[in-house]
Amino acid sequence: MEVKSRHHLRGDEIDEVVEGIEATFGVRVEGDAFEDVELADSDRRIVLVDGEPLVAFFDGEPSLTVNGAQAFPPERNVVTVDAGAVSFVSDGADVMRPGITEADASIAAGDLVAIAEESHGKVLAVGHALVDGEEMVGDSGKVVESLHHVGDDLFEFTV
Repeated sequence: MEVKSRHHLRGDEIDEVVEGIEATFGVRVEGDAFEDVELADSDRRIVLVDGEPLVAFFDGEPSLTVNGAQAFPPERNVVTVDAGAVSFVSDGADVMRPGITEADASIAAGDLVAIAEESHGKVLAVGHALVDGEEMVGDSGKVVESLHHVGDDLFEFTV
């Protein structure tokens, strides 16, 4: 991912990002400098917070990145997977019902979600919920589309 340009966000743009993350994940992203990064080879929007890629936009919505979720652990819209699902989720696989041990009941289909492993609560991926949180635990079917995961280009991104 090659950087085409970067610029500091205005106060109202920072507020939009911070409030969007807070509404979705229940945490307030804090930092001294917020920079918008435009990539030469992608239309993905990344926001650096104090130089770190902690926020990315998916379908126009601000989301914590995996790095962002490690810095600011989400308090809602979390889907927890068992140890058997960790390697698949970490490789970018969509999340299937059998691997889920718990899901925030307030999740609605289409919401951005953080996918965490059950042992330590570390976020492994970010995705879109395909069903409501109350319908996620079960025996079969895909329930979260993976958008970003540990080890992908966004996770490894540096400026």
